[in-house]
Amino acid sequence: MNHAPPPTRRRLPAFLAVLAVLLTSLTIAPVAHAADQGTGFGTWAPLSRTGWHGSMRVGDVHTYCIHPGLPVATGPTTDHGVTSDVNGLSPQQLVSINHLVSTYGQTDDAVQAASVGWAVKAIVDRDTTLHSWGYSGDQLPEAIDFIMRRASPENSAAIQERTLQYLAEAEAIRVPRTGGSLTLSAAQDDPTRGTLSVDVDPDATGTLHLQNAVFADTGSADRHDVRGGATYAIIAPASASDDGRPYTVRATGSFSVRAAAIRYYSSPDQQESAGPAGPQTFELSTQDAAPRPVQFSPRVQTIARLEGRRFVDDVTVSTQDGVWPRRADGSFVILSATADIYRTGAFPAEADEVPASLKPVAQLTLRTDPLEGAGTYTVQTEADLPGPGVYTAVWRIERSAQDADVVPHLPPSFLWVERFASPTQTEQLVPTPPADPTPALTPAATVVPVPAALPTAPPAALPAVPVLAATGVTTASLGATGGLAAVLLGAGLVAAHAARRRRTPQP
Repeated sequence: MNHAPPPTRRRLPAFLAVLAVLLTSLTIAPVAHAADQGTGFGTWAPLSRTGWHGSMRVGDVHTYCIHPGLPVATGPTTDHGVTSDVNGLSPQQLVSINHLVSTYGQTDDAVQAASVGWAVKAIVDRDTTLHSWGYSGDQLPEAIDFIMRRASPENSAAIQERTLQYLAEAEAIRVPRTGGSLTLSAAQDDPTRGTLSVDVDPDATGTLHLQNAVFADTGSADRHDVRGGATYAIIAPASASDDGRPYTVRATGSFSVRAAAIRYYSSPDQQESAGPAGPQTFELSTQDAAPRPVQFSPRVQTIARLEGRRFVDDVTVSTQDGVWPRRADGSFVILSATADIYRTGAFPAEADEVPASLKPVAQLTLRTDPLEGAGTYTVQTEADLPGPGVYTAVWRIERSAQDADVVPHLPPSFLWVERFASPTQTEQLVPTPPADPTPALTPAATVVPVPAALPTAPPAALPAVPVLAATGVTTASLGATGGLAAVLLGAGLVAAHAARRRRTPQP
């Protein structure tokens, strides 16, 4: 079974709504306070023969009449807050009044307060100020004296003098320009350098804060007492980058100027008055028109070798600070490097520069991988080396030789060159020895045996033995001669055997 809720619970939402409206109205509605006599001279009453010339105190604030001719605001006075829309007063009138009320009006000095009161009334409505108490002329000092001779004759001259001084000062106050701009710039060849320019009213003061940069003269990201028209040098270090990506410098500023406004008070059927309005503040911000590229100083280390008649180089590319710049998409900047290869007849001496007499005979080129950046790359000559000799490669990295989008990543006039004839870059190509020819077969010479011993016989009894000539003998004649020698040798042996038989006794 359903039951209706208790009556008190039904009325609760409506009660809360009414309470909320009441609280809101209390918060929004201006609070009225009775104005008290401030500092000055005359009669503190809505109407009097001399009037009141000085300040009216509302709480702790000294306020000053801005509606000459109306009764003094002795009744409940409402604080409407700071406004720049008061009875058709111009910005110049408002800024002048605010200057006087803020600078001189918060005082317990009666002469000073009376002088501020006369000057404020004269700024708002000079004619009514002159003639409200019976003066018929057109000179402000005379009008002041006409009244002050009755209210405080001994202070009349001082009030006249100071009123004119305050008027001249207030009328010289310019209406300030609210707002402005900040501008960041980067040096053309060095993104880590630049300026921040401030365009605000010359009388404005404020503070600045940098993100991803510091002021060059202080090393701080914050600056105080900033004035309009100033330009400050800044340093935007590459360390502000996220892993080598382009980075953006941002600047914010908070500024204040004298307000062309007053704190406005009113009393029903009585005087309206002006209290001091604090400085008017405004915020400015800016950032780089384009992200700043990260600059770096690349280096290479090389180890060369020969493969056949090709020059091969293992090139390790690195950076001085370990950071390889990236593009906005995260890919690595592509670096180009070139090596000239020189040929000499002997191993050259190592030197800082290439001898002027040498000209390159070959070249190596390298472009880094956008997915890898730093690392080791192997490159080789496209054609065979021209011939035997000692070859040395010299690598260089030039800013002017890079792609257009890479140039900003290198310092101005950047050039890195390897030493000439570095041991790891010098290799010798030796000539290839000729192949050994197959030797021709030479016919063997016929050897004629010489007998170990010849029998003793008279020389005439022995047959003559032909002697071979050392040169000029053909193979055929040598064979015939050899045969003849063999026959003669045999005949000689038979004759020797027969002679031995004759000498041997027979049994």
